[in-house]
Amino acid sequence: MMDLSDSLERLATAPTLLVASDYDGTLSPIVDDPSKAVPDRESVVALRALAQLPGTHVAVISGRSLADLAVLLGEPEGVHLVGSHGSEFDVGFADALTPEAVELRKKVQAELEAIAGDGQGFQIETKPASVAFHFRNADPERANPAVKRVEDGPAAWEGVHVKRGKMVLELGVVSTNKGEALETLRKRLSCGTAMFVGDDVTDEDAFERLHGPDVGIKVGPGATGASFRVGDTHDVAQLLARLTELRQRWAAGSEATPIEELAMLSDQRTVALETASGRVVWMCAPRADSPALFGELIGGPTAGYFDIRPAQDHAEAGQRYHRETNIVETRWGALTVTDYLDCSGSRPTQRAGRTDLVRVIGGAGRVRIEFAPRLDFGRVPTRLIARDEGLVIEGLADPVVLRSPGVSWTIDRDGQHDTAVGEIEAIGRPVVLELRYGTGDLSEARLPEPARRKETNRFWSKWLASLDVPDVMPDLVRRSALALRGLVHGPTGGVLAAATTSLPEDPGGVRNWDYRYCWLRDAAISCEALVRLGSNAEAIGLLDWTLGVLDRISAPERLAPLYTVSGAELGPEAELAELPGYMGSRPVRVGNGAANQLQLDVFGPVVELVWRLLERGAAVTFEHWQLVEQMATAVENRWEEPDHGIWEVRDERRHWLHSKVMCWVTMDRAVKVSERYLGRSREDWATLRDRIRDDVIERGYNSEIKAFGAWYGSTEIDAAALLIGTTGLIDPGDERFAGTVAAVERELLEGPTVYRYKYDDGLPGGEGGFHFCTTWLIDSYAAMGRLSEAWELFNKYTALAGPTGLMPEEYDPATGRSLGNHPQAYSHAGLIFNAIRLGEAQG
Repeated sequence: MMDLSDSLERLATAPTLLVASDYDGTLSPIVDDPSKAVPDRESVVALRALAQLPGTHVAVISGRSLADLAVLLGEPEGVHLVGSHGSEFDVGFADALTPEAVELRKKVQAELEAIAGDGQGFQIETKPASVAFHFRNADPERANPAVKRVEDGPAAWEGVHVKRGKMVLELGVVSTNKGEALETLRKRLSCGTAMFVGDDVTDEDAFERLHGPDVGIKVGPGATGASFRVGDTHDVAQLLARLTELRQRWAAGSEATPIEELAMLSDQRTVALETASGRVVWMCAPRADSPALFGELIGGPTAGYFDIRPAQDHAEAGQRYHRETNIVETRWGALTVTDYLDCSGSRPTQRAGRTDLVRVIGGAGRVRIEFAPRLDFGRVPTRLIARDEGLVIEGLADPVVLRSPGVSWTIDRDGQHDTAVGEIEAIGRPVVLELRYGTGDLSEARLPEPARRKETNRFWSKWLASLDVPDVMPDLVRRSALALRGLVHGPTGGVLAAATTSLPEDPGGVRNWDYRYCWLRDAAISCEALVRLGSNAEAIGLLDWTLGVLDRISAPERLAPLYTVSGAELGPEAELAELPGYMGSRPVRVGNGAANQLQLDVFGPVVELVWRLLERGAAVTFEHWQLVEQMATAVENRWEEPDHGIWEVRDERRHWLHSKVMCWVTMDRAVKVSERYLGRSREDWATLRDRIRDDVIERGYNSEIKAFGAWYGSTEIDAAALLIGTTGLIDPGDERFAGTVAAVERELLEGPTVYRYKYDDGLPGGEGGFHFCTTWLIDSYAAMGRLSEAWELFNKYTALAGPTGLMPEEYDPATGRSLGNHPQAYSHAGLIFNAIRLGEAQG
């Protein structure tokens, strides 16, 4: 059985933690005069410290009045005070009592005062919603009959609620208890785990509400439902101090690299991310959705990293991409490290299995190298063996080596893992390190490094030069295009939604998802952005990938929202309990449960993509026409069903407005494709298109909010409703679209960002503004002719890009922190769409 020490260590790593305590007998010793009950100073210091930590909330839930608590504790910053056994959450609570309740409290008080008589040993304590009858200091001969009179008298009155404590009876006129108060706090603060400490009978209500990873601690003797027991208030102070120490250690991960500062490398088989100081903190192999070899980003140093830096004190690093490539250079004065994933030859179009991460040390200075790969996110022991030309990683099914001629390694063993450390003197001649995944060959490569770098440069820059880039923010558009192409899986044509898993939408919270897969919707939108810039190959590859998926399922309407980049079904969503998460954000997830959802909006972007290709005169094949037919058939069969929607809400299905709009897009673009490809219209499709449009307008528009709601019949605002105007279902000049834009501005626009929604989605915690939603509002402004507002928001949006031009999923305007997986395809596709639309508007 787990002891209290182990439980505290586990509590300390909870993503969101509520630490709640009683007051008398827990934070303060029981004394004869309640006004002299001074709290233990060490406990107060610990509670204050805990309240300042990320993802940590602290509360004192007492039978005392809220005003009494505030006087005794001094209203400590960040500590929630709850009085009267949960009746008082806010100052002024008594003013909210009904006149009947106020009158009943007065009658109870008068009766208790009459029973107390001359007051020898009795004390009457009046609270906002109750009256307490204390008999601690009364002789038993007087106390027992008095208690019986209370129980037979006012305690039995209708509307009176009795709480029995240590030598006290409390008669309330509002039904509540500490358990309800604890649950209210848990929900208000979105806490997944709670600890409650208490000594009294009334604290048992709170202990009964604890479940799962929660911890209950009883102070002193007596029967209890708590899992653990301590002796007295001094023990409470010690355990709070210990929990504070453990929680502070856990929170140290909050010094993580800002997400937007991470630079991406790609060879179109996998991706790697490195910090602004050139430390590789993320790389999965052989594919982007494989287990991480370097996972420090979400697992701390024990999950693996690859660091190259000056050995002595040095200037702050500067970092940039080589122009028009995905090659990254980090510089400290005269010392440089140039990093890339090798794209020489025809590798990006070959099947996955071989990846070379090349790191070239140039310039002058002494350099320290730490090579700390970790198998399967660090969950499997990692052993390194030194060879003449480098290092061999043992334990993987695939061979992996680090070619490092000229480096003398010291291999340190830390628990189950090996780390190789070396120092070299850079004296002008480049030192080349090559991590080779998929081969055990440590010999010199056929092509020298400068030639491989030149070919990798050409792979990116030649493609980029073929694009038709608008004059609006051209450098950011180019970087966005390179990011999208870097997320393409060359061997199959699938496209990643993002390069990472579990970078949080709510730091310290549970909104951490795995985006290393191919969402059909996201991928089609990414490829559409590239088509509109002039590159068709990625779109053709994705359509062929989709045809391959369809060949393996029974009917097009059974198409899942996402698959692996190879087109396979995902396994079950799992949690990696061993990893602390980015900024303590847990759980870290692999897989994504959304693969099992019904999302009717996936068909529209696919047909939209085919239509965009036809518009550009691309060579669309008969198989692609059949793909359009299958998407239209899927909509014909299922458009009237509820679904889970674009936001993948893990709740009951609804008739989401966005899903219906995208069903309309499916049929509208299918009609256009038929007219362009076959030279004739499909009247049955046109009829269904118009029927869906009428249904959306009739059932989606809500006259109460003068806007289209999130789902049919809803008064909630959702940024996805903006697509009703930008896709053409209704005219952007329609007053109903204007009302929807106004609602989004009023409810969801904050500074430079637009939130997806603010309604309850069934998950604890919040999230930041969603970058793609911001681009929708920019497009809406432009479509309505509100160009000055479009430009203003676009300039704010692009200012959120990181130093190398990359963008994750979200932004928190309150903290100025970027959030979510990185780089996010949606964010970059939206930027491209905005730049094209604004460029067209300015002529």
